[in-house]
Amino acid sequence: MYKFWRKDLEADVWAIDVLEVQSFEMNVYLVQLTCGNQTGLVYDDSDKPMRFYSTGHIREFFAHCSVDKSYMKHDTPYDEMIGNPPKAAHAMALPFSMDMPY
Repeated sequence: MYKFWRKDLEADVWAIDVLEVQSFEMNVYLVQLTCGNQTGLVYDDSDKPMRFYSTGHIREFFAHCSVDKSYMKHDTPYDEMIGNPPKAAHAMALPFSMDMPY
């Protein structure tokens, strides 16, 4: 999997084919990008997946980029704990608007 570096994304205008927001907790998001034939997560300067702390943070970070398609996938580890049925094999993707103001 390819690594998209924060400093590179901030320095240039990118044409992003797909921006996938991966929601894990109430305010922790990771972003996976597809640009051409490269797909991977956004990484910070410490070589760790970059954490975004709000949907606004994501929109502001990528405001200078061209994004063709964006969506959000939500994953929770708590379904089993609260009596929900087992997770589906495929997570549901919800539309995610990159438009500002939001």
